Amino acid sequence: MNRIVRLSLILLSFYWPVFAVRAENTGELPAASYFEDKQRGWFWYEVLPEPNKPEPKIEPPKSKPQPDTAKVEASVVVPVPDQPEPLSSAWLKQNLEKYLNKAIDEPSQENVAAFYYLQRVMMDKAERFTNAARYVVMSDPQLDESVRRPISTFAVNEANHQASVAADQALKAIAAKAGILFFFRSDCRYCHVQAPILAMLERSYGFKIYPVSLDGLPMTNGLFSQFKVDQGQAALLGVEQTPALFLMKPPKQIVPLSQGVLSLEEATSRILLAAKEAGWLESSQYQTTQGIRSTPMLLPTAGSISPSTAQNPLSLIQALQTGAQYGSAP
Repeated sequence: MNRIVRLSLILLSFYWPVFAVRAENTGELPAASYFEDKQRGWFWYEVLPEPNKPEPKIEPPKSKPQPDTAKVEASVVVPVPDQPEPLSSAWLKQNLEKYLNKAIDEPSQENVAAFYYLQRVMMDKAERFTNAARYVVMSDPQLDESVRRPISTFAVNEANHQASVAADQALKAIAAKAGILFFFRSDCRYCHVQAPILAMLERSYGFKIYPVSLDGLPMTNGLFSQFKVDQGQAALLGVEQTPALFLMKPPKQIVPLSQGVLSLEEATSRILLAAKEAGWLESSQYQTTQGIRSTPMLLPTAGSISPSTAQNPLSLIQALQTGAQYGSAP
């Protein structure tokens, strides 16, 4: 044991100068010896504490230069939308419903009265427009609908009588040029009720009926027993349902009328329209069959009215009157 103590003292004598030099260089006091701090024990590789490092300086963020608000407001111009004039039709369209909603949500006397006053304004405007419109229409025969078609009862009856006479004349004229192609099937019940209507057209106006059987068999009611058997004509004409009717003018003109049952009135009406569209009946004559007098049609040609003309009411009226297409009155 004495040998170990002597050996420790010898080693301590070797290291003591080193500790002293370090203390002189650093200005720190030498660490306490083992004998002075023996309760810590003996550590050959004791880790010395690191020296305190200075905390880094945190610089405050640099503030960006603020623009001059006066210059920005002067450079930016916010467009103000054009507001309609108060109590104009555009203003009422935008605001009348707002006043109604406010009166419903907050039904005070002022809110309810404000809505009804605005409604009265709108009704008065409508009445003023109606009176002006009546005077304008009665002063201009091109705008007066009663010129084209009478309104009074006695005049309507006369117009209908004239239309019936004109229609009979037109149908007889068409029957002299064209016949009716009739596709049927022997088991088609609708064909059986259509056949008597076609027989009436044949007797009343002289239409020639050309019956064609799709199944090669006659109808059970015995009408149009002299028929032709379909040889592909139905497929060429696009027949999908029976009875199918076509207005046929020899040698090649065929106009569809119906693929379904038609009453006598419907059949004559479609025959007249089909003849007009095919060019077999003049437009003025067709209007007469409808009880309508032939009047100028305000249908200007494309490009005949310039944008500047359309912006001026008087110029627009004159342009439409000049471009009106006149027909012959009955």
